[in-house]
Amino acid sequence: MQKLLHEGVEVETSIDGFAAADFPEISADNKKAKPANHAVVVTHFELARMIERVNRRFAGVLRNEMTKLGIEDVGPAQAMVLLAIGDVELSVGELLDRGHYVGSNISYYLKQLADGGYIDRVASQRDKRSARIRLTQKGEQLCADLRNAGGTYNRLLARDAEDLRNLEIAFQTLHRLELVWGNATRYGL
Repeated sequence: MQKLLHEGVEVETSIDGFAAADFPEISADNKKAKPANHAVVVTHFELARMIERVNRRFAGVLRNEMTKLGIEDVGPAQAMVLLAIGDVELSVGELLDRGHYVGSNISYYLKQLADGGYIDRVASQRDKRSARIRLTQKGEQLCADLRNAGGTYNRLLARDAEDLRNLEIAFQTLHRLELVWGNATRYGL
């Protein structure tokens, strides 16, 4: 365990037997590290497992922040839907595309958010069978509070220009994975 910067919080420095030192190019403790004695082979399965773990941990962070804010009527998944809606009015189909949600899940999430007063569902002017969704003031406030709390984590992750570049590379890599895996699903290998 390592103390997290000046916060005095103990954090994990190893997961599944891998530590930051196993990846010398990203090790914060060893900027000029030599390659490790053993090669770390990263497969698509390992990446998928890492993405799942990171997602669960991020959901835990959101849950903690929402608890601090006194929000108990919606969970992290619903908060992510609110953040995906943002400051626009959109249809359920557009939201599905924007967030890549499963249809049955999004219906459940939207019902919870509407019941909690976080979103308004407005009948479409062109097609009364479909609805447009937008945040209420309560939903906008929760998003603003979560973005504000996210600033602390951003400062922990991006302390300098190199950290910012590493985050950009991570984002680009994840985006490429999304495209490759999405195309593989649609068109096969």
